[in-house]
Amino acid sequence: MSDRSRLVARLFWTSVLGGGFALWFGQPGAIGAGLALVAILLHHLDRPRRIRRLIRRIARGHAPTLALRRRQECFVDAYGNLISDGWERERAYFAERTIVPQLEARGLGAAIDDLWNEILDIIERVASEINLPDESEAPEDGIAYERYCAERLREAGWAARATQASGDQGADIVAEQAGIRLVVQCKRYGRPVGNGAVQEIAAALHYWSGDMAAVVSNAGFTPAARKLAAATGVLLLHHDALTELQPGSPDKGRPAGRQGAGRPISTASRGAKPSKATRSSLAER
Repeated sequence: MSDRSRLVARLFWTSVLGGGFALWFGQPGAIGAGLALVAILLHHLDRPRRIRRLIRRIARGHAPTLALRRRQECFVDAYGNLISDGWERERAYFAERTIVPQLEARGLGAAIDDLWNEILDIIERVASEINLPDESEAPEDGIAYERYCAERLREAGWAARATQASGDQGADIVAEQAGIRLVVQCKRYGRPVGNGAVQEIAAALHYWSGDMAAVVSNAGFTPAARKLAAATGVLLLHHDALTELQPGSPDKGRPAGRQGAGRPISTASRGAKPSKATRSSLAER
């Protein structure tokens, strides 16, 4: 039943019951029925505001992660253009996989298509409200960045050491904790990291007889890198996530690891409003 049909049904049955009360109780019954009808109409008119408030509450529960993903997935290319395609895909992914199911669980699925662009705008505002640590704290020099990442792993309890520049076979850091060996490749980039880094660390995992593998970067990762990481079990992390990384915790930093699934490419990223069927069949990132 559509929202309009439900509204009509409520008004009809309220009128029927209100008419009965009016006949039985006279003027007080008629006034009560009228107030009930007004309340139903006001509640219906306030529905979009309540939905937006719910969307904001859901998004704010993930605000730090959204802000980090926004910074990772936006970069300036060689021509001075701001490239935000990755963030637009990430924003649509979050909307589709996190916000939409909660709206549908509350019986609000019929409003999703009409509010799709507003959902994306709310996510954008929530992400932009968070003040992240200054990215300049991470050294720009490659060797210094590796040491910086190793130190953050030590803060999480790992016995981490940087490998030698030659003969590392793709691993910049080898760390151990609780009998688990982690191999890490570090990329201090100004653009998303490609799948070459994932290929190298996947090979290094076997070379170093490791149990976990990760590519760590200040930037985001290309769709090809995420797809390959999902297939190979490689974690894709921001260096800020290293202080919370524990053995057997693939969810830290929202990596595309063993349980990661491909993400949909949003047709709404440039303002188009996809239908529910279109959003459900979006291609993997």
